[in-house]
Amino acid sequence: MINMFNLNLFKNIGIPLYLLIYLIIPYSAITQTLKVDFIRNLENSLNARDLEFIRNNFRNDESQNIAKQFSKIINDFPDSKWKIKRLKSNIPKKDILRIKVSGKKIVNGEIHILESNFDYLFSIVNGKIDEGIIKNLFTTIRNDDDEIDISFKIPDRVLTGSKYDIDIILNKPLEDVIIAGAIKPHQVNSIFEQEILMEPLASGGIFKITRAPAKTGIQIWSGIIAHPKGMINFTKSIDIVDDI
Repeated sequence: MINMFNLNLFKNIGIPLYLLIYLIIPYSAITQTLKVDFIRNLENSLNARDLEFIRNNFRNDESQNIAKQFSKIINDFPDSKWKIKRLKSNIPKKDILRIKVSGKKIVNGEIHILESNFDYLFSIVNGKIDEGIIKNLFTTIRNDDDEIDISFKIPDRVLTGSKYDIDIILNKPLEDVIIAGAIKPHQVNSIFEQEILMEPLASGGIFKITRAPAKTGIQIWSGIIAHPKGMINFTKSIDIVDDI
């Protein structure tokens, strides 16, 4: 008997993407020298939900927005944990933090697991972090208890105007299983207003050849795979550069 699930459940569902993107925090405050104590205090404040610490240490013009965005992830994943470490930077006058966010929540009896990793590049100006940029963002939210054997082959950076491949591969043979999914590019400033509409997938995953924008910057791909064993939401940022 063919293993199937009702694709009509997904056909016209718009998947809101803010959940996958609000992990990006644009600015932070810091002492003039990036010290281990500050990184530890920042990590502790995030894990303790100390929004007052965030307000006191972020730029004044960003503090309300940051508190709002941080509150979203707390509301959606109340037990989320943050881990922060400093990376060695080869870029003059730039520091890098590697940030990992993990959490889980139960929806209709199903456990949804959040995993997000990204690098945060910034400059320190007058004791505050400025010109913050997210690099290498990769976020998944899944409710399959890691039963779906899936590989994400999306590059971290590509040349402006070049063609490149995006492959989301289900590694085990599908046989008679039916899956649905979709993937979509977004501009950073418009992603909160966009949705993904899923369609049945004839092959074992999503395979796409696309072209990078003509200008340098960041391109974001967001998508979803629906499988009889569960669903996987994913978001990946790609640096568009003029030299590799």
